[in-house]
Parts: sequence; structure tokens; C-alpha cells
Amino acid sequence: MPADATPQPLAGTTAIVTGGSSGLGAAVAAAVAAAGATPVVLDVRPPAADHPFEKVDLADGAAAEEVVRAVIAERGGIDAVVTCAGIDVPAPLEALDREDCERIVKVNLFGTAAVVRAALPALAERRGKVVTVASTLGHRVAGDATAYCASKFGVVGFTRALQAEVKGRVGVTLLTPGGMHTAFFDERDEQYKPGPDARLSDPADVAATVVFALTRPEGCEVKELVVTSPWETSWP
Repeated sequence: MPADATPQPLAGTTAIVTGGSSGLGAAVAAAVAAAGATPVVLDVRPPAADHPFEKVDLADGAAAEEVVRAVIAERGGIDAVVTCAGIDVPAPLEALDREDCERIVKVNLFGTAAVVRAALPALAERRGKVVTVASTLGHRVAGDATAYCASKFGVVGFTRALQAEVKGRVGVTLLTPGGMHTAFFDERDEQYKPGPDARLSDPADVAATVVFALTRPEGCEVKELVVTSPWETSWP
């Protein structure tokens, strides 16, 4: 294998993981920690695992930026950002509470943008990497998911534009996961939960693809990843 094709190790690096206390975020934090990195979790509640943690509501863009800058100052820089935080409240648009509608977009899209924007100068110093988490519903639509689709379509557009903007300075990967075995569906009305025979992905398997993207050698970037079970109904 040519020397320049050797994967970049994560040992000794620092990665901010939003939403890292549950679901895919917790799986990503565990995966990067297992690879030797220090995951710094940004969430509204602390992780079960003993990872460094900063409490922040990602619906508040100013607070998100402040926390990211504080982490950078405390850690002396960062090497990666993975934006796993995401919420949804499925409902017909006219029945969806305005605060819920706006919060979905704020957390999923504006929170992603705020964290990445604050992190970019530090990431550029180390030729670091960003992995944003969209959804299969960032590429196609579903009824009773207008706010969620809008937010995830936004993440797709944001990420593709960011790739063009920071090309050669920061690596940027768009991750599109399908349904996973997480608590994401737990508080939904029964009609919006996966059926008992639904075959979903293990979040640990999806997290492994994040580690793959973060460890590509210089000159090689994973631009987009779609990771689903073979039976995913929302892809393609």
C-alpha cells in the first residue's frame, strides 16, 4: 500500500459529537473513542458513557457557537465534528404546534450550521473533517414530516455547498442513514413507529462508517455516504 494511502489514525485527536448522549450520536462517540479519539459530547443531557460533556440546547445557535469555541479553547483545538443531533415530531402540518415545527428546524439544520460555523477555523488549522447527518428524508418526502424533511433537505444542501466552500481545507462528508434501532421513535404516536417486523440498522454499524470517513488519508475524501439496512423502505 502506498504510504499516502494509509488511513489517518484517530488516536490523540478530538471530535465534537452533537447529540452524542443517545442513538447514533452515542454510537459515534463510542466508535471514535474506541479508535483512540476523545469525543466531546454536546447534548441537552449527559451521556451514559464517561465522555467529556457540554450541556447545550442546539436550538439556540448563539449558545451552540459559544460552547464550540469554549471546547476549542479548552482542548487546544479540534480535529473533527460529527453532527448527529436530530429531532422530529411527526404530525400533519396544520396540527403541528408552531414551537415544535420551529424547534425541529432549529435543532436539525440551524444547530448543525452553528456548530460547524464555529468549528471551521480550528478544523482548518488541522485539516480536520466534518460529518453531517442528514436522513433518507433529506432526499425524498413523506407526509406528516414537513418540518423534518425541510430540515434534512436543508442539511443536504448546506453540506454540499460547504464542500465547495472549504474544498482543500476541511474534509466534509454527508451521511444519509436510514432507520436505526434507537430511541428516536420511542415517544411517537403508534402510527408513526416502525412496525414489529421492521428491519432497521444497528447504529454501531452506521457509526463505523463515520470512523471510516474520518480516517481517510489526505487527498482522499468520502463526499457522501448512504447507509441503510437492505430493507429500508425510504431509499431509494
